[in-house]
Amino acid sequence: MDLTNRKIFKLKGKVQPYAWGGHEFIPKLLGQQPGQQPAAEYWLGAHDLAPAEVLDNGQTITLNRLIAEHPAETIGKSVHKVFGRLPYLLKILDVKDMLSIQVHPSKLAAEQEYARENQEGIAPDDPKRNYKDDNHKPELMLALNDFWLLHGFKSKDQLREVLRNVPEFIHLVAVFEQSGYEGLYAYIMQMPQEEVNRTLQPLLDRIIPLYEEGRLNRSQEDFWAARAALTYNSNDNIDRGIFSIYLLNLVGLKKGEAVFQEAGILHAYLEGQNVEIMANSDNVLRGGLTPKNVDIGELMKHVRFEPVDPWIIQGTVENEERVYKTPVDDFQLSAFNLPEGGVGEFEPGTADIIIVLSGKVELQNGEEQIALNAGESAVAFPGQSIQLRAAAPSEVCRATVPVHSA
Repeated sequence: MDLTNRKIFKLKGKVQPYAWGGHEFIPKLLGQQPGQQPAAEYWLGAHDLAPAEVLDNGQTITLNRLIAEHPAETIGKSVHKVFGRLPYLLKILDVKDMLSIQVHPSKLAAEQEYARENQEGIAPDDPKRNYKDDNHKPELMLALNDFWLLHGFKSKDQLREVLRNVPEFIHLVAVFEQSGYEGLYAYIMQMPQEEVNRTLQPLLDRIIPLYEEGRLNRSQEDFWAARAALTYNSNDNIDRGIFSIYLLNLVGLKKGEAVFQEAGILHAYLEGQNVEIMANSDNVLRGGLTPKNVDIGELMKHVRFEPVDPWIIQGTVENEERVYKTPVDDFQLSAFNLPEGGVGEFEPGTADIIIVLSGKVELQNGEEQIALNAGESAVAFPGQSIQLRAAAPSEVCRATVPVHSA
């Protein structure tokens, strides 16, 4: 593959059939027919579990292999020096069913805990293994339509109000007043399953009929608690993650708005479609709404027990490109919304990945040119400025790394 004279290549990602995903959104975006399996995520990156494929005149090579063989030419010397690999993973998500309530460790904690589990001899594929790698997993999600999520603990006043207004939670007010966020969360997470059932069953008996009759809406915690119960309860056991729906901020985003999930913030995606970019990691500690392993002790190590005021990122426009900046150096996401004939421009400092969400664009690097339709992607390697020309009204997202000089 000629990386000296060519800098832009088409890219083909991988669809992940997780059970919580929808069947239509991602196939429609990719110009495919819906299949029997759900299409939950579309991965565009160099993650070893599902690397994207670089297409070159009928030949293909996985992006992780190409980067390993030509690091300086693909991700750039400075990014290779800092990270040793492409540090981000870009995804499209179609959230039909609620995802687990979860938290991610800091970089230092991930390094320490990963080394500890290795030393203890816990197999990488052991379902009780908590740390899959030594990296943190900050995430930014950009809503493609109305999107709902849980994000961080409510303020003290909001949490008190919720606990007082839900009859089944009145007894939790005293726990919160005496022990704060950490004491309250520890109390519900360590509660015997029989007590979980006794506490939550009367609540579900009240709200599930309202949900089924269409008398609840998405701005109400009761709506999501009822849906969670119908989705995740099994064997007469009620999922204790339902408590967290009332403890955490319920956030509704409009198209074009973004939220950043940093280390220690409890969160869960509830419904909608988004573009997500994250550090290249698979470290997730779960707190409910899942059939997967929930290790309460490990979870409690990483949760930030403090109120969170959700930071909804609108992005800042820089030369036709709306940039969604975050505090981390692993990734940066931006979006072009171009009219027919509109032109954008960017200069890759590493392996930049773009995906066309709608419309049709042409990527041009000197005499090199690639046409991309909706659902198609490309990777642009460092070297020269790339022009982006819209042959129709087009929406395009670009992933990059903000650290280019070192």
